[in-house]
Parts: sequence; C-alpha cells; structure tokens
Amino acid sequence: MAEANRPGLSVEESVRRLKRHHYALRRIHGILTARITSEPIYELKMAWSHQAWICAEQVSAIRARVGEMREPPLGLDKVPHEGLALAFNELMAAPRDLLLMGLYEIVVPALLRCMAKHAADTHPLADQPTIRLLRIARMDLEDLQQYGRKAVSSLVSGEERAAAQTALAVLNQALAAAGGLDGTSTEGTGLPLPEKLHSAKPWKYDPKPQRDERFPDPYNMGVNAEVFLYDPKQPAEAKVLMMYYKRLREIDVPEMMASIITETPDKPWGYYRDMSRQLWDEARHAMMGEVGFASAGIDWPKQVAVNFTWSLGLNTQLTPKERHAVLYFIEQGLMPKTGKRHEWETAIMARSPLAATFQDFDWADEVLHARVGRDWYVSDMPSPHEAVAYGDACWSKVLMNWERWRTDGFTQHANWWTGAYAQYCERHGKTPDHTAAQFAISYESIRADLKDLALASG
Repeated sequence: MAEANRPGLSVEESVRRLKRHHYALRRIHGILTARITSEPIYELKMAWSHQAWICAEQVSAIRARVGEMREPPLGLDKVPHEGLALAFNELMAAPRDLLLMGLYEIVVPALLRCMAKHAADTHPLADQPTIRLLRIARMDLEDLQQYGRKAVSSLVSGEERAAAQTALAVLNQALAAAGGLDGTSTEGTGLPLPEKLHSAKPWKYDPKPQRDERFPDPYNMGVNAEVFLYDPKQPAEAKVLMMYYKRLREIDVPEMMASIITETPDKPWGYYRDMSRQLWDEARHAMMGEVGFASAGIDWPKQVAVNFTWSLGLNTQLTPKERHAVLYFIEQGLMPKTGKRHEWETAIMARSPLAATFQDFDWADEVLHARVGRDWYVSDMPSPHEAVAYGDACWSKVLMNWERWRTDGFTQHANWWTGAYAQYCERHGKTPDHTAAQFAISYESIRADLKDLALASG
C-alpha cells in the first residue's frame, strides 16, 4: 500500500522511456542480424541468430504496449536523439572486438539499468503491464550479458582492449550526450557529440559468408545428401548421419536470411519479427546437426565438409526478393511425404531417439516457415502458383560454379562421406554397410533433379 500511494510516472513519461528501450533493442537486432553472414566464428554466428530473435520479440512486446497507452500514431520509427543514433551507428561499423565490448559491456548493461529504473519509477499498479514487460525483457537481456562476458573474455586480448579505448570513449560520450539510453541522466547532456570514428565511412553490408577453421572446405559439393536419403537401398542408421549433415549444413540459411532482412527496408515490424524467428530456427537446426555428430562420435570439423555455396550463390547473384522467392520455393518441397515426414520416419526406423526428436521439431518448424512465407512473400505475389513459379525461376538463375571452383583450386569436391561413415562404424563397433560405404555422388551431376524436387538446401 505504501508503494501504491506514490504517484509514479505519467503515461507520457512511461511511453517516452519505452520508446527509448524500443529504439535500443531494434538497433541491436539490426546490428546482430547484419553481422551474422560475414562473422566467421561459428559460436558468434549462432548466438547472434538467437539474440537477434530475442530482441525482435522484445521490440514486438514494447510496440504492443505503447499502442495500448493512448499513442496512435505510435511514432516508433523516430530516432529519439542523435546521440543514440551515433552510438549505434558506431557499433554497426565497429570491428568485431569493439562490437563485443561496446555491446556487451556498455550498451546491454546500460539498457538493463534503464529498464530496472523504469520499473522502479513507474506506478506498480497503474502501470503493471509495463512492469511485467520490463521484467521479461530484463531476463532475456541478462542472458545476453552473461553470454557477452564469456565472448569478450574468450576473444578480446588486453592489447585489443587497450587499442579500443578511444572508440569506447566515443560510444560513452554519445550515450551521455543523449541523457543515457533512457534520457533521464543530466550528466553529459548539452555537450557536443563526439566526432564519428568507425561510422565516418558509410557502413556496407557484406553478403559473402565467412567460416572459421572448422569449415576448411566450404566450396566442397562432392557429396549429395538428398540422393543418399532417398535411396531405398541405403540403411536407415547411415541415413541418420546424413541427416545430421543436412541439419548442420543449414548454417547457410541464417547467412542468407540475414541478407534478406538487412537489405529489405520499410516493411511492417511483423515481417522482421517473423523472419528473425525463422532465421533463429535455421540456426537451431544447424546446432542440432552439430549435437547429432557429437552424439555419434564423429569429429565433424575433420570428417565432414560443410559448404556455404548456397548462401554464397544467393547472396551474391540475387536480389533480396529473389532470395526470399527461392527460400519459399525450396520450403514447398519439404512438406510432402518425400520431405520432412520422410526424415522423421527414417529416424524412427533407425531407432535413434535423438534424431527422431530433432526431426520432429525440424518438421514443426518448417510448417511454421511455410506460414511465414505465405504471409510475407506469397501475399506480395499475384497468386500462390506464380509465387512458386517465380521462386523456381530465380533458383534457376543461380550459377553454382562447380567445375570452376575445382580448376581454380578452391576445392577438389572430395568425397568426405566415406571417412565420416567409417569413423562412426569404428567407434560403435559396427561393420560398415557396403552400399553406404561406397556412396559417392556429386551435387553437380544431379542438380537438375534436385531443382525439380526443391530439396537443394534442406
């Protein structure tokens, strides 16, 4: 009762602070999404896929709350202060080490403090929906901060930290000039903005996927998973391993989807939320493959060649709309009995509970993704039939330079499957199945069949 007897914040002030939180979260979402493709470190690529989706969810919650508080039109696309714009522009253009320190040691902790202050300042009864929203957002942001501390300690040396002090000072000064992230601080307000540092040069999206040393042969297209999986002569147990490869290979879908999201401006916010969810789902699928190989005792960085040729081709040869069309076209091929159901049934036949769990949820995710495609791609096309036909045509435009990559020394398209399968059999005391052990078929030799099946990216 004592707490309820104080007036707390007005609707106007609570909304003003929510708009500041919204701006920060939306910019973090955009920065993380934009860096996924060109970030080589696998753990960062996956984590940023997750964290971008978390930020998208919190942005959506704030937008809904502001809309409940006498605020039409919402004005959520306005930049609250040029100091905030400068700070986030600096983060967007920063090299990785500076981004890690600036995001996880300055921006996220500041946002947590501002949200805690907002929850403490506003009325606990009158503005309870906002307090609940802030509590949930803080839980997510605390996870981001915890991850970020580990990332910084693992990747940033003392020398790199010392070299970043000037850039970190620019970030702090820009935030101070804005009155902090929430605009309630007087320290630094009224002072001129610092000079641009990294953002002095306009930031440009890098569409080329990058991978770390665990992906030493990213152009290798020497083994085709789909041919193996749909060959009735192959044993189900071996097919599970190939499905783990298909899941891990989905690392290229976040790399491609990040380009669509980043290079498609001015859509309704629901578009970015749904696309970010799909991007995170695809990253989860890749990690399912990683876990699957670990459970099977396969040293995948040494035994499995996970390529990036799909994301590379789409990102560098197609427009964002054409990429989305290809994504939708391929997903349509995952729904029939020859798609996700077949993979789940294969895992059941192989008596692999882990693979069955992964394929069960992978199948559910793909149903969701088909809905996302209908909502945000098909709805812009004259008809569903034309949407599929356009995706087919766009996919046909992509040139996979299979032979040139070999002659130019990018890859020899080695048949890695034989070694991976042999390692699995050896570690589990199994006699290799002759048909599975001898499998070797290249992607290029059956590309036309794959296009017709719409199963090229899995």
